[in-house]
Amino acid sequence: MLLIAANLRAPVTVVGPVADDVAADLALTATQVSLLVSLPLLCFGVFAIVAPRLLTRWGIEATSVLALTALAAGILGRSVPWPGALWVGTVLVGAGVATLNVALPALVKRDFPHRVGQVTGAYSATQSAFAAVAAVVAVPLAGTQPQGWRVAFGAWVGLTLVALGVMTWRWRGARARARAVTAVVTRRGGHRSPWRSALGWQVAGYMGLQSTFFYAVVTWWPSVEAEAGFTPAAAGAHQGLLQVMGIAASLLAGRVIDRTRAHGQSGLVVLFSGMSAVAVVGELLAPGWWTLWIVLLGLGTAASFVTALSFSGLRTVSPAQAAALSGMAQALGYGLAALGPVLLGGLHDATSSWTVPLVVLLVLKVPEIVAGALAGRRRVIGGHPPRESLRDSS
Repeated sequence: MLLIAANLRAPVTVVGPVADDVAADLALTATQVSLLVSLPLLCFGVFAIVAPRLLTRWGIEATSVLALTALAAGILGRSVPWPGALWVGTVLVGAGVATLNVALPALVKRDFPHRVGQVTGAYSATQSAFAAVAAVVAVPLAGTQPQGWRVAFGAWVGLTLVALGVMTWRWRGARARARAVTAVVTRRGGHRSPWRSALGWQVAGYMGLQSTFFYAVVTWWPSVEAEAGFTPAAAGAHQGLLQVMGIAASLLAGRVIDRTRAHGQSGLVVLFSGMSAVAVVGELLAPGWWTLWIVLLGLGTAASFVTALSFSGLRTVSPAQAAALSGMAQALGYGLAALGPVLLGGLHDATSSWTVPLVVLLVLKVPEIVAGALAGRRRVIGGHPPRESLRDSS
């Protein structure tokens, strides 16, 4: 599971640091470079709708093998000097990652039903750690050669092949596990679609709104700090601290979430979303206290993301239903996330200031907290969760 998680962000985050090299080598326009960066995000939303059907039909292992194969082909494809390979490879990367994004919550629900938060936090932290490594080593791997970016892109296929080998090995015995899962689904009503459930829409709304906040912050926070007087180097260092705090928060939040299984996570939603809201207010009123705001921002956004991912396991009764809810939440989440940076950028251009965009971010925190608090109540799609002891929940 952690091997799969290590492949989910690195092939995407490696693009940004060498985007100028790609543009110079292939004579791409600024619009084409922007599309190259945003295309995987769009694929995440589109293929998240398809992935649950694949998981239901073929099972988690088989679908994961297919997705890892597509990811490996995409990483290699966009690294070879063939016309159009860059774009085809990027779509394959997006499709593979999107499918695995949906598969992992189903795998957690099946294999770790009493440790959903802890395991989700662990694989979320792994994603963040390898994403940071990919961003740091991209430029050194590319070197000074005009086509060095191909090496930076292609180097990550080794990690994907390792994960593919392990998951192919795990594929054995999947049919027996699938039969057991089907029996559980039938007994407990796990076939109810989250698209026809108010709880499903609450989870999806929370995922979408917290994702919108996160991607808007990641995209524009350095510019916000530049307006406050920080140098580009300082703003970049602050982003590094943001990532470090995010890794720590993912691990911590996962453990805390599991300890609240018996009572729900509504209070955690308010706490985690409140942290990042306080960070925005602090940046508006006292930007000189940047360390505190970055720490709160990193803790709040990462913990909110882990909570949103955990809801796919906590609010469902079967792996199949968890996959369906994960697909729904991520389709809506990444769709809204793609609009967040554009919205804030447009507001900044219209007002020539970051004050109004930050206030809008704060306003969006209200429906985010409402949706998350409703999704955090101790219940599942199709009814109420079975009774469990506090010992089991911890």
